[in-house]
Amino acid sequence: MHVRKLQALAVGLAAAISFNAWAQSPIIIKFSHVVATDTPKGQAAERFKALAEKATNGRVKVEVYPNSQLYKDKEELEALQLGAVQMLAPSLAKFGPLGVKEFEVFDLPYLFPNKEALYRVTEGPVGKSLFAKLDAKGIVGLAYWDNGFKVMSANKPLLMPADFKGLKLRIQSSKVLDAQMRALGANPQVLAFSEVYQALQTGVVDGTENPPSNMYTQKMHEVQKHVTVSNHGYLGYAVIVNKKFWDGLPADIRSSLAKAMAEATTYEKAIAQRDNNMALDAIRKSGKTTIHMQTAQEQAAWRAALTPVHKDMEGRVGKELLGAITAAAK
Repeated sequence: MHVRKLQALAVGLAAAISFNAWAQSPIIIKFSHVVATDTPKGQAAERFKALAEKATNGRVKVEVYPNSQLYKDKEELEALQLGAVQMLAPSLAKFGPLGVKEFEVFDLPYLFPNKEALYRVTEGPVGKSLFAKLDAKGIVGLAYWDNGFKVMSANKPLLMPADFKGLKLRIQSSKVLDAQMRALGANPQVLAFSEVYQALQTGVVDGTENPPSNMYTQKMHEVQKHVTVSNHGYLGYAVIVNKKFWDGLPADIRSSLAKAMAEATTYEKAIAQRDNNMALDAIRKSGKTTIHMQTAQEQAAWRAALTPVHKDMEGRVGKELLGAITAAAK
């Protein structure tokens, strides 16, 4: 009997040691994204890593995988839903193919007059209601990050809408962006972000749209002779996490991570415009690309061509949502 008690004690002690070792091992968060480390999103991901690990006293370890190291655009959301990665920061258009097409409203041209208007939308009731739609997909939205307004590039000057006629322009998968390019007379081509440089270099596509920081860090300016600073559209991201993973975290860990994300988001917003300005200046100084600052007359012509896309896409993104965003952005 004494021996049995000792055996039982030994088993219990081994289990306790095993459990304690498990409890001591850090929680791993794999944070995957498709852009370079020196973009606003890339820098903010690194900032979140540092803040999260410090706030949790090392109980959480964040592994950041930039530049599509793990997954390309189309693959990463499925990987998150399956739990292969825990955190992503995809562009807002990526939720359309997932079945939450309302997020494509952010792709509408000339929707936001400035960043202040944008933040009234993303940080207000509209932003929260959109995140709530992700729950059914097994996803929790943590924050909106931005990369700012887009420029248009090609190997010919893009001054008036007629200049787009027949050009093959790369877009990310979005019915709104498809409609935008067709309204300009171009032929939209859906390509993963990691494939854009080579496609531009080989002539598979003639041009693309991007915030300057994405264009510069991916060296797209080296294979594009002309850039028009049109600020016609906006590129934003949603930092998201696997819902099952997030809900299963200890409450104190979840609270610490939410605080770290809030701080990283403030940082991201502060550097986004600065980095875009620096990137545009670097593109100009490279001498490889001619930068055209849009005139009032040219912008009026672009607006006339693109504004009808809002009406055309009402049925897809939702008339009520579009109205709420327009009201909040005023």
